[in-house]
Amino acid sequence: MKHKIKLFLSDVDGVLTDAGMYYTESGDEFKKFNTHDGMGFNLLKKAGIKTGILTTENTNIVTNRARKLNLDYVYQGVGYEGKLQAAMEICAKENITLQDVAYIGDDINCIALLEAVGLAACPANATAKVKKIKHILQLKKSGGEGAVREFADFILDGN
Repeated sequence: MKHKIKLFLSDVDGVLTDAGMYYTESGDEFKKFNTHDGMGFNLLKKAGIKTGILTTENTNIVTNRARKLNLDYVYQGVGYEGKLQAAMEICAKENITLQDVAYIGDDINCIALLEAVGLAACPANATAKVKKIKHILQLKKSGGEGAVREFADFILDGN
């Protein structure tokens, strides 16, 4: 790896979750998160790496999960170029470049950021367009099944 990773960012739906959208008859929404991914964020933070999530959705579920994980950055309601812009904003705050960033994403709204960061990864169940990105690390685990932890371990083992 050319650069030591200083910031770890993740998409939510399809990465931290299994990409399912679960609703009750009364309209309540549920998302299933994986505790191994949570520990991955924790291990990254212990190693001095800033952490954050970027998502197109805007839900209290994500706010609550981010709070529980004690993430440094949470950007909701950003998609397509918005994810790249959010990452650039975070980089400016942290006085780092996109080359210092690791990002994991799974769908077309992640592509611009995946192509721009120093280290990009996708879960096993990512879309074909994402898997075709040059230099992307294709993980063995699917979204919601420990893909973030797999990527975190890869980074920590490499640093």
